[in-house]
Amino acid sequence: MSDFALFVEAVGKQFKKMYEQSHSKALFVADTSKPVLWEMYLESFPEGTNHIYRVRREYDCSACRSFIRAVGNLIAFAPGYMNSFVTEDIWTVWDAAILNKKLLDEYRVVAKAMRDYVISCTVRNQFLASEGKAGVQKNFAKLENGTVQTWYHFFVNIPKQFVLNKKRIDTQLGDKKATHDVLKRSCEELTLDAVDTVLELISQNSLYRGMEHKKAVMEFRKLKVLFDDTPAECRDNAAWILTASNLPSSITRIRNTAIGTLLIDLSAEVSLEEAVRKFEAVVAPTNYRRPTALVSAGMVEKAKEKVEELGLTSALDRRHAVLTDISINDILFADRNVKPAIGGTVFDDIMASTSDKKPRKMDKVEEVPIDRFLADVVPLAESIEFMLENRHLKNLFSLVAPLDPTAGRLFSWDNNFSWAYNGDLADSIKERVKKAGGNVTGDVCCRLAWRNHDDLDLHMKEPDGNEIYYNNNRGYNNNKGNKSRCGGMLDVDMNAGSSQTREPVENIFYESRHTMKEGLYHLFVNQFARRENQDYGFEIEVDLLGEVLSFSYDRIMKDKEKVTALKFEYSHAYGAKILESLPTSTMSREVWGIQTGKYHRVTLAMHSPNHWENSGSGTGNKHYMFVLDGCNNPDPVRGFFNEFLRGDLNEHRKVFEIVGSKMKAEPTENQLSGVGFSSTVRDYALFRIKGKFNRIVKVLF
Repeated sequence: MSDFALFVEAVGKQFKKMYEQSHSKALFVADTSKPVLWEMYLESFPEGTNHIYRVRREYDCSACRSFIRAVGNLIAFAPGYMNSFVTEDIWTVWDAAILNKKLLDEYRVVAKAMRDYVISCTVRNQFLASEGKAGVQKNFAKLENGTVQTWYHFFVNIPKQFVLNKKRIDTQLGDKKATHDVLKRSCEELTLDAVDTVLELISQNSLYRGMEHKKAVMEFRKLKVLFDDTPAECRDNAAWILTASNLPSSITRIRNTAIGTLLIDLSAEVSLEEAVRKFEAVVAPTNYRRPTALVSAGMVEKAKEKVEELGLTSALDRRHAVLTDISINDILFADRNVKPAIGGTVFDDIMASTSDKKPRKMDKVEEVPIDRFLADVVPLAESIEFMLENRHLKNLFSLVAPLDPTAGRLFSWDNNFSWAYNGDLADSIKERVKKAGGNVTGDVCCRLAWRNHDDLDLHMKEPDGNEIYYNNNRGYNNNKGNKSRCGGMLDVDMNAGSSQTREPVENIFYESRHTMKEGLYHLFVNQFARRENQDYGFEIEVDLLGEVLSFSYDRIMKDKEKVTALKFEYSHAYGAKILESLPTSTMSREVWGIQTGKYHRVTLAMHSPNHWENSGSGTGNKHYMFVLDGCNNPDPVRGFFNEFLRGDLNEHRKVFEIVGSKMKAEPTENQLSGVGFSSTVRDYALFRIKGKFNRIVKVLF
């Protein structure tokens, strides 16, 4: 046998070892071009190598070129590769020749160069061939002396499992590449925390038909752990090995499944409630009701351990704040009645806390931005009174303090005070819509909010007869991305079907007044599905060309009942003219012990605790807060919200959402409650100022 025949034999034996003994018995193709691979082979021969037969060298024939182009770039992985991740466990067809000491040195040099080149390339795909062989085993030539010479070439028989009809190869390889890409992306982007959360939800029967997905999620978890333990530079190879392991697509392509959408959302830190709501909206029937809560015992135990580790157990117990809790350095204004409690001095008699007199007409009222009001007006005031309107009901707030004054820091600012708005909201309807992904910057924004599981729907009839609502959210039954002809769009719709929350909002907006048609716009609310007889009613907030209008409705709505919130006429020349609206904006009501439509004495004015002197230079949105005399929240108030918490508690946000809803401060008589305004929301309020001269000021927020 010739020297080259030994080279051929070594390559053939190595090829057989690769498909018989490798991981999953799979072969892969390195990402090389055929011409470059052939040139690399030729150039690897040491200078002076010249085994010539007639004109060509014996290793430089078309048969060998065909072989090298077909299988010279094959790769296989040893069974131990996923434990070692060393290059020695990456196999090529050239490996046996390198170790074969019977071969001429030049052949071993070539084999080493070819191996080094092939393993330096990334894997392009799995190996498939359209023919059952590569190369030509041998041929014969008659020499001049009449004898017959046998010439050997690179050649292997390709097993049937790698042979496929030429017409089907591209489709099969495309499918294998797609599986690899999806699996790799799944392992990179889906978090173990999300996987474990889903498994816990399935175990406690909190997901619709969750048990059907349990096996796939558990198997994917094994792949994820294996992938995470793989060095970054080896992860692409690992994904190819896992792809070739013949796992079901429910595992390798889990990202593209229904349960995968839930894993994606949880990995992207979407709230647990919202992520499960989106999952159920796709897979669950309309009448589905989740049987158990979304937080498992395991999740609670982890959160508990974290709280205990940080020494924050006592910080969770909350109560209403009282006057003596507040430092004088954090107060912008204090009424004479409360100054002794905070270190001030009484100089004058107590002034009347309320008045039934109607405020002066708006054209005689001075308008002042909130910053100038606090800087120029408040310091000179002897007393301040606030006109409480129905539209301010959403602004009612309570200040909350820790039951244990020595408790560790629970929030992202350097004190343990928090606040909650009416209905246990951390901020305005606008902020709730913004959090839900709605547009809050349009020239016209119509926001609906309510506090139970009813399915209320916001509708807008436009001048040309079009009606925007849940089933026609972009107008003219066109849900393909185009807005209505007037530019309107419904972009937030909650409590539809089985997806329910007690803090739902809906939003219809017009991004630009210039696209709005002139004519009548009719905004109304439809009770699509009544589910409860408690916490009924709704609130409407309309940002109408820069002016914020607020309306409320406090009666139970019958099924399919429609309530007009607002009718206005729009023209390009004159803007919006209100023709009809809910009447509650002028009707007097008693809420939290005080009457709407009247002035009430401001006992304290302050910023929200996240902007107090010791808060750490201000964290998050600033709120302007005015404590009102006689204002008492009669209901337990939420002690904190997730957006308040310090960063190292974020991993347990799902549990803290539940804890926050349970750890409420019970009502007390000496609480600090009143009205607050967010710095991110345009609004206004009337204040009656008494000092050297009396005046009414319209403060702009």
